[in-house]
Amino acid sequence: MPNTKTNKKRVVVKLQNMPEELQEAVRKQYPTGFTDHMMRIDKGPGDFFYAVVFETEDTNYLVKIDVNVDGQIEEDDEKDYYNDDIKGADELADSPDEETDDED
Repeated sequence: MPNTKTNKKRVVVKLQNMPEELQEAVRKQYPTGFTDHMMRIDKGPGDFFYAVVFETEDTNYLVKIDVNVDGQIEEDDEKDYYNDDIKGADELADSPDEETDDED
């Protein structure tokens, strides 16, 4: 079986720190964006980054992508959007039944 192992360099680099022509090549490889192609790389307890893979003739890149975490989720949790209580339900439950005609 032939040896398929390549002698390419392996480089981890931020997208912003790459030369402009390589940045353009990365963007061309991912024309619809990085979201569906990113992987989370864990560096240690609580430390991680997101990256995509990019390959040239002589180098395999792991390109770090800055990800902005939206604080909107925390704000939504504080709102009453998820309150399943029906206003006035307690008063209805405590009031005596109106006429019930169970005798037929």
